[in-house]
Amino acid sequence: MLEVGSKAKEFKLLSDNNEEVSLSSLLKLSKKIILYFYPKDNTSGCTLEALNYKDNYDTLINKYNVIVIGVSKDGVKSHINFKSKYDLPFTLLSDESTKMLEDYDVYKEKSMYGRKYKGIIRTTYLINEEGIIIYANDKVKSKEDATNMIKVLDSLIK
Repeated sequence: MLEVGSKAKEFKLLSDNNEEVSLSSLLKLSKKIILYFYPKDNTSGCTLEALNYKDNYDTLINKYNVIVIGVSKDGVKSHINFKSKYDLPFTLLSDESTKMLEDYDVYKEKSMYGRKYKGIIRTTYLINEEGIIIYANDKVKSKEDATNMIKVLDSLIK
């Protein structure tokens, strides 16, 4: 996991509408960015996490003026289907090459039923308007991630 206080790493990835999105283009919007990494579209935990962001989306963008971005290794077509199926209001980015996932230190060895494989560690970063990571969590609870981010954002206001 990248350290709080470190500079977020530049990336350029295709979004669910097949447009290139980069960190530098997002920073030009002068908003904080919630960047959440999840293992796979249409799996139970990832769907719960996406729906928690959907349920809290209006609060996140209207009260806290943040950008919400989900990132996984799934391709653009999978993201299009996932976003459409659940009517997700935020952008999903595709990192099939895993370069960004590795740059953000979320693509690591995992094991399931004794089998070792490389996969995404569910992780959420909050990046400020200058591109600095101001919050990092690699112990994300799927159904509470967006709710937790509201608490984090509230604590920054006080």
